[in-house]
Amino acid sequence: MTADPRRTVRIVPGGPIMVEGPVCIEMPDGSTVESDRFMVAICACRRSKNYPLCDTSHRRRAKPARTVTAQADNAVAN
Repeated sequence: MTADPRRTVRIVPGGPIMVEGPVCIEMPDGSTVESDRFMVAICACRRSKNYPLCDTSHRRRAKPARTVTAQADNAVAN
């Protein structure tokens, strides 16, 4: 009996599609992108500069936390 050829694919909400590697990704123009990593992140948002591979461009920068003093000053001003 041969090894099971199925691969695990995990869709990360708001993030990439994780595929057990190694993989060969065929692009719409017929070109291919290969990765020999054990887990490959495929970009789902198309923001990646390394598309089709994810470079974490989907992450949003957090707004700086407002200080308690700034919040109090704002409340008094309103």
